[in-house]
This record gives sequence, C-alpha cells and structure tokens, in this order.
Amino acid sequence: MARSWTRLHEHLGAAPGPLNFDMVRRAAADLLEESDDLDWKEHLPQPPRDGRWNELAKDVAAMANTRGGLLIFGVRDKTCDLTGIDPGQASPQQYHQWIRNHVQPYLPDITFTTLTSPDGTTSVLVCDIPASPMAPHHVYGTAQKDKDQQAAVVPYRDKDQTDWMAEHQIERAYRDRFTRTERAEEEAERLLDQTRESAFTHQTEPAAWFLATARPLPRTAPQLTRHEASAVLHTARTRTQPPHRSAGPLAGLQIVSNNPRSGLRRWVVQTLGRQLGRDIHAELHHDGTTVLAADLSWDTQRGRALQEKPEGSLLLSQDYTRACCQNFTALARELARRTGADSALHLTATIASRTGSSPLIPVYSEYGGAFPEIAHDARRPTRIQPVTTSLPPSGGDTTRDEAAQELFTDLMNQFGLDPQP
Repeated sequence: MARSWTRLHEHLGAAPGPLNFDMVRRAAADLLEESDDLDWKEHLPQPPRDGRWNELAKDVAAMANTRGGLLIFGVRDKTCDLTGIDPGQASPQQYHQWIRNHVQPYLPDITFTTLTSPDGTTSVLVCDIPASPMAPHHVYGTAQKDKDQQAAVVPYRDKDQTDWMAEHQIERAYRDRFTRTERAEEEAERLLDQTRESAFTHQTEPAAWFLATARPLPRTAPQLTRHEASAVLHTARTRTQPPHRSAGPLAGLQIVSNNPRSGLRRWVVQTLGRQLGRDIHAELHHDGTTVLAADLSWDTQRGRALQEKPEGSLLLSQDYTRACCQNFTALARELARRTGADSALHLTATIASRTGSSPLIPVYSEYGGAFPEIAHDARRPTRIQPVTTSLPPSGGDTTRDEAAQELFTDLMNQFGLDPQP
C-alpha cells in the first residue's frame, strides 16, 4: 500500500491521501528540488548492467535505509521537465524481481504506480519506498574486475545524493534494528499487560479472555477524530460479518461504537461493566496501534457444556475465538488504512485469565452453535503463549483472512487442536 503522506504532500500542502498525476505535475512545475526522500528520474529503470549491478536496487535500498521516499520516473533531473514515460514499457513485476535479486534483506513493501494525465497523453511511474524497520539493506552485485565475486554495499541518501555507509554507520544501523525489534516486543507485552488490567478490573466471574494488539511502524498520519474512529469500527465490522458463524466482538460493540470515549492518545470503545452482555474492550490509538479484548467464556457459562465443566477450570468458545481473530485483523487493517500506515503490522494475540492458574478448556459447537461440546481430547493448559504474525500494508481480504487464520491456528494448536479454515 502506497504511503498517504510524502514529500509532495508536504510541499503542496495537501491532505494525507493517495498521490495523483496532478500532484506530480504541480510539484515538477514548482521545480521541487530533490532531497533524501525524493528523486526525479527521466527514464524508466534499466536492467542490471551485464547482469551484475542494478541501479534501481541501489536507489530503493538507499531510501529504505534512510527514511523512505519516492522515485518518480518521467521527470527530468535538475530542470524538472515533465517528459513522461511509456506506460506500456513499465514492468513493476520485473522491477520487484530485480529488487528481490539484488537487495538483502528483502523489501516487501515497495509499490510501483503508474499515474496518467486526465487527457491520457502523459504518464509517470511512482516508486514508493517506506522506511524499513529491517535496515540496513545490502545491495549485491558483481565486481567489474572479478566477475565471480559478489560484493555487497549499503547505500543511503545524503540530501539529494546516494552515498555508501562506512563500517561504523553499518554497525549503528544494525544496532538500531535490534533496538527497534526489542522495543517492539517490549511494547507489545506492555500493551497486553495493560489490556489485561483493563479487562480483568471489571470481571465479575472467572473467564478466559482473548487479548490482542497490532502495532504499525512508523506513525504516518494525524490522529483520528471521534467520527473517523467510529467509521473504522463500522467498516471493520461490515467486512467480517460472518453469514454462518458466530458474530464477533465488533458486533457486540455496535451498541456503543457510535460514541467512542477519549483515552490517552487513543479512542476507547467498551462494554465493560455495563451489563450489555459479553464484556468487550477495544482501543484505536492515534499512532495506529489496535487493541482488542473479549470475554471468551461468556456464552459457555450455560447449558450442557457448563454442567460438564471440570471444577476450577475455565471454558472458552472456540468459535468465538476464531471470530475474535477475524475481527481483530479486520480492525487493525482498517485502522492502518485510515491512518495511512506505511509498514507491515506486527500482530500479537493470546488467551489469558485473571487467575493465571485455572485450566483452560475449549468448547466447540456443531450445527450452527446449537450444541456446544467440551473438547475432551484437548490439552488443558493454564497459560497460552502469545502468538504473532504480520499483516503487510498491501494485500486484500485474502491476506487479512490468512493472518487471522494463522493467529487462530497457533492459539488452538496449544490446546492440541488443529482447526480448519
């Protein structure tokens, strides 16, 4: 997914949103100078020279190693003349292959978009490169004097030029990467702890809870208004309304989702302590972070399943856990779209209880949920390890559903169960 806030948006005073041809035309007419995050290119990317070196890979890696940016093909360097390109000659699939072959680690979030003037006479190709949390990225090629020897360099942008990192700069880049990873894990755990506290404070009966967080990197858009937060909840709910399966937590939040409550740099929507049925808690943070918590035991505390419940254990609905995973990924994706998140989302989910020592037992349903049954052959752990996956900024509903299924499968596997999509 292309970024919604770029050097062109800043220069033109435009609101966050997709780039269009008129924005490129106006920026070129203004003689907008190249910078560390903008590079005008007159001609389309060329194949690797003699199969050894690829300029596109170098330019892409340099921006990913710095702070991201745009390569715009069809605008002459220095003069900013809008020369245009032949859209029939543009080959994004080939360009992605060059990047895959010449850049390590791989950069999955690069987008190529052809923009054409309203009269159809002029086109440009925009390569949008987010800043990469996996920097530094090396560019590989063959040295001219030794065709069998692969060499690797680490490019970066210095103002309007591409330069090569020295050894101490590469060392610092790796240190920054490891620090980002460590902080991301710490922040995910902190958010889960905070969500546990919010959910369990209002708990009146023992229950197992679904807890999940999704965090983007970096923040790329202004904070949501109350109306926008409500729209995110509504859109995510309509995208995952199941025709034949249990409705998820977003359906349970519908009664309160039109009026999110303000929190610390976030919007909060919840039914905790309101006697509105199942307890559910959701947060839409201004930096794009998503939090969702839901009582998994509420609809198991009745009927035959409850009568068969071993003393001291907690029942949880397998069907509702699946719905939680689906709703959570839909909500995270919709918030990312609304805030223009540039990078993949890091998703973390778990199942927990306030006691932390009660055996957890899944309950499954057959024939549309009419006959809940305890999964007697399942393991009964007291603690579920948090599971993670990622959700790329590009990709449609299939990608979102695959991420939800991965979370759900990893959670159920810890009970010894292998759920099918």
